[in-house]
Amino acid sequence: MSENSFLGTEWHGKIFTGAWTAGGDESYDVVEPATGETLGRLGAADGDDVNAAATRAAAAQKEWAKTTPAERAAVLRRAGALWAEHAAEISDWIIRESGAIPAKAGLEVGSAEAICYESSALPSHPKGQVLTSNEPRWSFSRRVPAGVVSVIAPFNFPLILSIRSVAPALALGNAVLLKPDPRTAVCGGVALARIFAEAGLPEGLLQVLPGGREAGEAVVSAPEVSVISFTGSTAAGRKVGEAAGRLLKRCHLELGGNNALVVLPGAEVGPATSAGAFGSWMHQGQICMTTGRHLVHESVYDDYVEQLSERARNLPVGNPATEEVALGPIIDDNQRTSVRDIIDKAQADGARLAAGGTGDGAFVPPTVLADLSPSNPAWTQEIFGPVAPVSRFSTLEEAAELVNSSEYGLSVGILGDVGMAIELADLVDTGKIHINEQTVSDEANVPFGGTKDSGNGSRFGGPEANIEAFTETQWVTMRSQIAPYPF
Repeated sequence: MSENSFLGTEWHGKIFTGAWTAGGDESYDVVEPATGETLGRLGAADGDDVNAAATRAAAAQKEWAKTTPAERAAVLRRAGALWAEHAAEISDWIIRESGAIPAKAGLEVGSAEAICYESSALPSHPKGQVLTSNEPRWSFSRRVPAGVVSVIAPFNFPLILSIRSVAPALALGNAVLLKPDPRTAVCGGVALARIFAEAGLPEGLLQVLPGGREAGEAVVSAPEVSVISFTGSTAAGRKVGEAAGRLLKRCHLELGGNNALVVLPGAEVGPATSAGAFGSWMHQGQICMTTGRHLVHESVYDDYVEQLSERARNLPVGNPATEEVALGPIIDDNQRTSVRDIIDKAQADGARLAAGGTGDGAFVPPTVLADLSPSNPAWTQEIFGPVAPVSRFSTLEEAAELVNSSEYGLSVGILGDVGMAIELADLVDTGKIHINEQTVSDEANVPFGGTKDSGNGSRFGGPEANIEAFTETQWVTMRSQIAPYPF
């Protein structure tokens, strides 16, 4: 990228601690997953870097919390405008660094803009209650900034899944330590550092610290950190939650999903397969909300599998930076191996390969697996790849049982008759329900989160969830004179 671009080259080999500086860990290459080409080089933080950043952040936060709501809102509004102003350059990084198609990259930048504007309203939201008291005093509660917030974000939607915690935390008077996934730390880290610096955020309030295990442990354990906001796999989230729990720190977890799309009897098969295709194959299935299980009523099952397979065969796969494709690359070798292993194991367990397969190189084609048993690994596991496992059901009660049999509880889509869909919605355990839509959906102003192994509830998005997530409740009383005591 050019020195004259918005992101520039100042970040090469560096981490961001208010200024671009060398990290204590070894710097690493930023690699384009579609081609293996090196796009740049980033610094990596070690534990000492994180601890020093936390100390700086705590000092900066005390002053930031004293600023007026209007001052904080102005920074967030300016950040929102800057995402729109530099959308083309940042979208290009999302395409090349994360393997996204242009439409998905545009969605991320547009969402970042919307999240900043939504967050700009948070400073002026009510943050307390007047309470009754049996004493002759005023009694009320108020919400105060939590202090220093650590945000740990994944690779799949690197910008959205960073900014959705960074922006509201800053708006509510906190400082932030951001640890983006090293694989996407430019669009998920460098871009945020540049946007907020340009927007006028005071130095030290946002520090970008890509790194490995040592940095990850430090952003949780640093004494100044009071809240951890983590998005990622359930396995990693358990470790983060356990570490935070030992330190009595609040930890908001948005984890994996094996989401069900239920196709009811009488549903129109063509539109249903369009929804199912998008739900399973958008961004190569690398989304926590991806449709991981298609539960199709037996009356439309065969037609559904046939039409979904035809859609799979007609979706182009390739490098989204140079070709017009529907699916780009899987993020790296380890994830490609994992997806291909599950496809092979599913067939060994009796699943029928109706379309697609393991693919070659960086790419896995959209794949349909039919006739799966409830114990098939492609049915029970979160695949995080472009695989659509399809099974049939007979009754609404059976569909509810199949939905709830998963250890995850993030998102459910129900297609068909609305009355029947509402009946089913009342029977399933999930954080989100979408009737006559597929499972992948989010907006800047809505609460987002899952149940069971998908996380500890809706702590992301929307004013109520954000204020709860990034502030602490304080009780205050006041009398007209010093109270009398018996001592």
